[in-house]
Amino acid sequence: MTIKEEVAAKKTRGRPKQFDRDLALDRALELFWRHGYDATSLADLVEVTGAKAPTLYAEFGNKEGMFRAAVERYLSKYTTCTNQLLEQPQPIAEIIDAYVRSSAEVFTDPETPSGCFMVCASAALSSSSDDVAQMLLRKHHAQEASLKACFDRKVQQGELLAKTDTALLAKYVMCTIEGMSVQAREGASRAELLRLVDTLMMLWPRLSQVGNPV
Repeated sequence: MTIKEEVAAKKTRGRPKQFDRDLALDRALELFWRHGYDATSLADLVEVTGAKAPTLYAEFGNKEGMFRAAVERYLSKYTTCTNQLLEQPQPIAEIIDAYVRSSAEVFTDPETPSGCFMVCASAALSSSSDDVAQMLLRKHHAQEASLKACFDRKVQQGELLAKTDTALLAKYVMCTIEGMSVQAREGASRAELLRLVDTLMMLWPRLSQVGNPV
């Protein structure tokens, strides 16, 4: 090592490590995804992010603040592209097939914990985490509302029958996706989940004709 290189190395070692918010959130997200909100402590977050507790407090306020930021990180990384499928001009059957198939692929990605982070986080909450539970519930409802809005557009365009119960149809699709998350968490393979998607699409012609109760 030359004198210049040695001096540069010493200067680098002396600098405080810069906080990488995105990297910290990715690591926190994986920890929350794997263990849940209640079972994850601030000490766990400090260890996995490599940041000091005062840094995390300054950036996120507390554990709940970091969890909320992790939720937004998950939505931006894993559901934004999926939601964009609902805006496409393709026939509704193709949209739903791609939408549910995309979820199955996320749930079985070997690079991330299995299942849906949102579903896993909701299932593991204790009664003392009501604010977090309500936040997650609002996110679930927003997802269901996006599906209903897609179905409503297809009704207006004449692709779905005017009598179609779009709210029930959206709830059915969400229940299918949440069920696949549970299956993935319990060890179901991607191939097994994709067979469920195939089954859903076999039923789709009948499902999409379910009307509002008279």
